[in-house]
Amino acid sequence: MTYARKVFDQMPDRNTALWNAMFRGYSQNECYWEVIVLFIQMNRAGALPNCFTFPIVLRSCGKVNATKEGEAVHCSVIKGGHKSNPFVATTLIDMYSASGCLGAAYKVFGEMLDRNVVAWTSMINAYISSHDMVSARRLFDLAPERDIILWNTMISGYIESGDMVASRLLFDKMPNRDIMSWNTMLCGYATNGDVESCEKLFKEMPERNVFSWNGLIGGYARNGCLSEVLESFKQMLIEANVLPNDATLVTVLSACSRLGAFDMGKWVHVYADSIGLTRNLFVGNALIDMYAKCGNIENAIDVFNTLDRKDIITWNTIINGLGIHGHAADALRLFDQMKNAGEKPDGVTFVGILAACAHMGLVKDGLSYFQSMMDCYSIVPQIEHYGCMVDLLGRAGLLDKAIDFVRKMPMKPDSVIWAALLGACRIYKNVELAELCLQQLIELEPNNPANFVVLSNIYKDLGRWRDVARLKVAIRDTGFRKLPGCSVIEVNDSVVEFYSLDERHPETEDIYRTLRGLTILLRSYGYVPNLAEIGRGT
Repeated sequence: MTYARKVFDQMPDRNTALWNAMFRGYSQNECYWEVIVLFIQMNRAGALPNCFTFPIVLRSCGKVNATKEGEAVHCSVIKGGHKSNPFVATTLIDMYSASGCLGAAYKVFGEMLDRNVVAWTSMINAYISSHDMVSARRLFDLAPERDIILWNTMISGYIESGDMVASRLLFDKMPNRDIMSWNTMLCGYATNGDVESCEKLFKEMPERNVFSWNGLIGGYARNGCLSEVLESFKQMLIEANVLPNDATLVTVLSACSRLGAFDMGKWVHVYADSIGLTRNLFVGNALIDMYAKCGNIENAIDVFNTLDRKDIITWNTIINGLGIHGHAADALRLFDQMKNAGEKPDGVTFVGILAACAHMGLVKDGLSYFQSMMDCYSIVPQIEHYGCMVDLLGRAGLLDKAIDFVRKMPMKPDSVIWAALLGACRIYKNVELAELCLQQLIELEPNNPANFVVLSNIYKDLGRWRDVARLKVAIRDTGFRKLPGCSVIEVNDSVVEFYSLDERHPETEDIYRTLRGLTILLRSYGYVPNLAEIGRGT
């Protein structure tokens, strides 16, 4: 655009088509204020805008919420005699509605002589955007013509407002439903947490494309049905005649990382490579996250190094991954590379950096990085950053500094911060501070017995059995039980969960028989388990 503007400025005779070309160029490059400024210059130059000029300029005004400038352009529309042009009028409606001026938008709509279906859709969408579903439905019922886009707009409006009953009633009345209509309803059920209706509608669909499968898979992921994400993906590959896209793979890889399904994640990596998506930025970021969370930081680094383009998410994911796995030096080295590459760190970056310092006990460095957030990058520390600092000081045994840090926080500490401090008290046997932490946690999480257990373990370590008995009574009085430990393993491309003392699995007898055999085998090699820690959490 810089070169285009230089050529444009040197031209002695500039007609309206040339001005429009510049407007389009700026708009396509999202330089909306440049469009507005250039339009002012156009008026000063005495050039006459036409019906192709105004939509671009008005759309730019709407993008940057320049209501005052948009009203001035509206005056030019009226003076130029373009008021009756449906394309210009529709853009005016969109501009006013984007600025929240529904009255002005409806005035333009009411003055239109030729209101086509696009104008009706724009006005209805304006009401939907302002959450006025009553007015939107009133106009929808009055519309003389309704195309598929208008029907889908109205259905989407009900979905966004959370009224799935109204959206389904309208969907059932809709003539000539296309695949986009089915996908809209499918994603609506998924977004509003109705997984059962989402599954049912998916089975009813006469035709499915990649967005249909993404709607189902994304719905499972959004509602925590992670095993179903993997099963649906496998079903998609077997049944569908469409290829997964980058959105599909990102969702599946995210489920793999949350489940710890490493083998499945590796298979998805190979599959992504076979369809040419491993260099896709979004897939690459998801692969880094999956490998890091599944414990294979080496593969995460390999994927990071192969990406041609890296964004802030790429850097944050690898830095956080390195920090979690104790590679603090590498995390800090990559942080320097990130800055040298011209990528500005954000709050998420510093969570990873501070966590890395905490894991390595780098107190001085952690304090320095924490201060640099405000001094160098104007990032206001959030509660998660304060949590990292409390964890850092607590792990290093600086409990007095940690509690002083908590007391000086600009916001009220949450349960995560008090729990981190309580955990540090367990390591360093500081019973007085642990009792203070528990008092705070009882207020924040009165029904969480795990907090009582940590203090009980400290009492056990110090031989204060009377206090242990007292806490057991307190735990019982909460009426809640500590959640049992859970393990997740992959078996035959499926993820299986096992809970402590779980007898619900259909192959329970074989599992415990194998476990006893492994125990005997371990002991035959001289292994003696440390049972001191086991049972402390029961």
